[in-house]
Amino acid sequence: MEIKEVVKEKYGQAALRVNSGSASSCCGSSSSLDGCCDPITSNLYDAAQTGELPQEAVLASLGCGNPTALAQLNPGETVLDLGSGGGIDVLLSARRVGPSGKAYGLDMTDEMLALARENQHKAGVENVEFLKGEIENIPLPDNSVDVVISNCVINLSGDKGRVLREAFRVLKPGGRFAVSDVVTRGDVPPQVRQNVLLWVGCIAGALQDYEYVSKLAKAGFDDIDIEPTRVYDIEEARAFLSGRGVDVDAIVPRVQGKFMSAFIRAKKPAGAVAGHCA
Repeated sequence: MEIKEVVKEKYGQAALRVNSGSASSCCGSSSSLDGCCDPITSNLYDAAQTGELPQEAVLASLGCGNPTALAQLNPGETVLDLGSGGGIDVLLSARRVGPSGKAYGLDMTDEMLALARENQHKAGVENVEFLKGEIENIPLPDNSVDVVISNCVINLSGDKGRVLREAFRVLKPGGRFAVSDVVTRGDVPPQVRQNVLLWVGCIAGALQDYEYVSKLAKAGFDDIDIEPTRVYDIEEARAFLSGRGVDVDAIVPRVQGKFMSAFIRAKKPAGAVAGHCA
């Protein structure tokens, strides 16, 4: 089965668990997403943020950071969230850009889209639109959004270069790219890279930090910066490797400190036209 189909299946199952009430938290024993779980998804949002949202939006959060807390969002701007899931980052962004702004969420999973739209209804947020589609083919016109955000989703794509080119295309000149993602520093054992469940769990598909910078630059971005927000220690590495069909004791010492959640910033040059560099 292709990575994209595995991702769609697993995230669809996660949405159904939230809707059925069987998920006590995104990382509880009853709602594990076969990998994208504690410690990666834990403690990302403060109570002031989650208190504004439906419980289902919080439970469906499967990211690795909080891009809405780190990204600059201004009233009246248009924001696009790639891989919006249950909608938590879209709803938080919509409140920050205000009634004169707009927040789009893009997801390929019907179950997550249904959950996100229900969460929007419960939250009473009107300046939001959830779109069905793939992050490699964003269904929005050139130069149409001010900010692209994403939360531990780009690493799930098998064609990250295309995702970044699409993000560049839809951004207005001077627009900002501001995502949370898992990145690596140093070589990662091949048995981790080749494990499908670890790919779905935000680990196997993670780019090395210099690769991320290179792909962003190739897509046309400048002012590129990668800021680590959480570096995973040996016990955290053990937690996300356990039960994934790998020899944890052999691998953990080789991955300690190599996986991290990071906030990745870049800009589309002010002189760029459509999907091309100036």
